[in-house]
Amino acid sequence: MSPVCLQPSSACPPPKKADVPVIVRRSANYHPCVWGDHFLAYSSPDHAIPDHDTKQKILQLKEEVKKMLLAAAHQPDQQLKLIDDLQRLGVAYHFEAEINLALSNMNGIFSELFSTKSECDLRMVALCFRLLRQQGYDVSSDVFNKFKNESTRKFKDCLSKDVEGLLSLYEAAHLRVHGEDILEEALTFTTSQLEHLKADQLKNPLAAQVMNALKIPIWRSVNRAEARRYISVYGEDDSHNAALLLFAKLDFNLLQKLHQGELANIYRWWTKFNFKEKLPFARDRWVECYFWVLGLYFEPQYALARSITTKIFSLMIVLDDIYDVYGTLEEVTLLTDAIDRLDMSGLDQLPDYMKYYYQILLDVYAEIEEDMSKEGLPLYRVQYAKDTMKQLTRSYQYEAECLDKGLVPTMDEYMQHGLVTASLTILGVFSFMGIGDMVTKESLDWISNFPLLIRAGCLFCRLTDDMIELEAEKETVDTASAVDCYMKQHGVSKEHTFSEFRKQIVHAWKDINSECLRPTAVPMTLINTAFNMVRVTYLLYQDIDGFTTAETKTKEILTPVLVDSIPI
Repeated sequence: MSPVCLQPSSACPPPKKADVPVIVRRSANYHPCVWGDHFLAYSSPDHAIPDHDTKQKILQLKEEVKKMLLAAAHQPDQQLKLIDDLQRLGVAYHFEAEINLALSNMNGIFSELFSTKSECDLRMVALCFRLLRQQGYDVSSDVFNKFKNESTRKFKDCLSKDVEGLLSLYEAAHLRVHGEDILEEALTFTTSQLEHLKADQLKNPLAAQVMNALKIPIWRSVNRAEARRYISVYGEDDSHNAALLLFAKLDFNLLQKLHQGELANIYRWWTKFNFKEKLPFARDRWVECYFWVLGLYFEPQYALARSITTKIFSLMIVLDDIYDVYGTLEEVTLLTDAIDRLDMSGLDQLPDYMKYYYQILLDVYAEIEEDMSKEGLPLYRVQYAKDTMKQLTRSYQYEAECLDKGLVPTMDEYMQHGLVTASLTILGVFSFMGIGDMVTKESLDWISNFPLLIRAGCLFCRLTDDMIELEAEKETVDTASAVDCYMKQHGVSKEHTFSEFRKQIVHAWKDINSECLRPTAVPMTLINTAFNMVRVTYLLYQDIDGFTTAETKTKEILTPVLVDSIPI
């Protein structure tokens, strides 16, 4: 739930009749959308279609890069570096089969290649380990024992001079799971060394990589944002491959035009509801919703999935604000009952502003069903989406009751609902709806039944959000947060609570990492989609709630991805 302050709202003027009680409503004073009608400029159907010369150049460069990848098959060092570059430049999706085969073969020889007796380069060992773990292979972290002093059992002092090796080991350590003490030690060691080194005169692009890694490790990065950043870093490296760099730039710009066209469609869809006038208390964050969804899947084949998930996400933000900001307890109780039915019979009992929203919600569900039917996607998926929305509103209802009564529940009671209102389950279900045959009833059962990956992701989101909001807007918070509940239940300070939550967040990341190792419960593509929800949250919720407050830092993140093309 978002922090609110008790201020009169202009959304619903008080009744004129003296015998009708005045409803005092809350207002969070959210800032308006920072994008205006900018994306309407990309409405042309031909916007994302490259000219003949550009199209031919992209195809030619793609073949060149594929040949490079195949040619490196017998040179592990070159092959691993190239795969890493392809992934970070955002073009690995073009070469999935080749990369899968290469890493599968690498997994088969990993132990032999980096055995205890062999002389190895820390940078390359850690890179190989990370790439294989990212692919779901449960390779052993014991491979790093060779870099420890036999007598002290600490990492060798000489490693402190190997900046690239330290950076590579630091990145690998973020894929640790429970019980991997050596990677815990590696993370502590490399973080300390890199923090010290960044104060010295490291030169770019290495300096930029160290600074960024300490802020956002590769494993937690969002594809489009990382690709946009790494294209610039890669271009500054004297050893970069010109053909690969040009391919990455052209591909990024082409995809950006596709995404801009999708934003133009979303803009037209969103503005027809006129929420700015009808429900002015709600956050207008359709662009931020699209970026969040783009972080789940950016590839062209997921256009319908992006459209479905962005639309429902945008409506969920309004729903959250109805419960959290504007609605009275009596009103939201009626809305909870209506959404529990999700049909026209729920309409008449609602106040006018809720009727307006509820009708739109029903219409959008019908619109989604129509779009799915056109693509031949099974409509049973829609019922999963409806069921998770009902679950979400019941938890919103619980939080509204706590707010109305001024209750501070126990931590267990709070988290039972707080993990649901973190919203990863419902967004995960919707994110699966527009994907093709890969999504089955089994995969929808998996994500809707709160698996460990989703539960850990929700824990990260909830605790991070509550800590940030308490720090940023503590004077206006009038709802109990996880921090309040924990402090009251255990009789401890805010500082102690934050320390405990940070430990829980570290534990949650290890749970997530373990759920990404083979064999996975659902196909790896769906695992990545679910994990990507956490990655976007990690990016947007560093230091501030970058979703609600999107004027500065978030706009700076979105602009290079969605607005500014890369100069060729």
